[in-house]
Amino acid sequence: MRFTLGFSPCPNDTFIFDALVNKKIDTEGLDFEVFLEDVQTLNQWAMQGKLDISKISYGVLPLVLHQYRLLEAGGALGKGVGPLLISKQPQPLSAVNTATIAIPGQQTTAHLLFSLAFPGATQKKFMVFSDIEDAVLSGKVDCGVIIHENRFTYQQKGLTKLMDLGEFWEKETASPIPLGGIVLRKDQAPGLSEKVNALIRKSLEYAFSRYPALPTYVKQHAQEMDEQVMRQHIDLYVNNYSLSLGSEGEKAVQTLLKTYAGLHSRKGAGQAQG
Repeated sequence: MRFTLGFSPCPNDTFIFDALVNKKIDTEGLDFEVFLEDVQTLNQWAMQGKLDISKISYGVLPLVLHQYRLLEAGGALGKGVGPLLISKQPQPLSAVNTATIAIPGQQTTAHLLFSLAFPGATQKKFMVFSDIEDAVLSGKVDCGVIIHENRFTYQQKGLTKLMDLGEFWEKETASPIPLGGIVLRKDQAPGLSEKVNALIRKSLEYAFSRYPALPTYVKQHAQEMDEQVMRQHIDLYVNNYSLSLGSEGEKAVQTLLKTYAGLHSRKGAGQAQG
């Protein structure tokens, strides 16, 4: 049985899926055609129902639940792992509502968390996450929301943190931050979700058992080639929630779904009044 599988080339995803897609573990008769793409591309594909199994931002989950189910394993969720709002120079948070902001995709969790913190900000420019630091440095935008390995490199480029959007979420909700999850199309055979969950766990346990050694697969695809940054990335985004959401993780996802619904109902009411 062959399935299409999409995830990002970032170290956390390649670390989790390496043993699975490169047959370092017994895949129990399953084969995968792999697509390595930026998460916003994966979000858009999920909205189209393109792949059988895919990594997505939790920010797009409400829009795909009609055709995908969320898996327990393989995701990124935790505390102290949220996106950062950065700029070239320190500035008051009150200035953010009128600033131009680069955001890594409209359906990303980063956009949802930014909208929760700054509901009045409207001058948003959506772009690939890896272009955001340069957009801020060149003055194309006033501020940027950064994710992934850029969390570890922005200070080296002389950029300033204005707010940790993850900390804001944690204070507002008392929940870990659901960043990205793995979804499986609902039209697949019954029982496949349990099998895929088990295989992802086995793949991650294989990677954990050899860590801090980095698989060649991770090094091949990492945008930031410094191995220490790769390990920082894995340490931050891959944890016990990646093995299984558990009750706390599931509660955090439900909190995010309610937050999404609240933000969009307010937005709809504002448009109706306008």
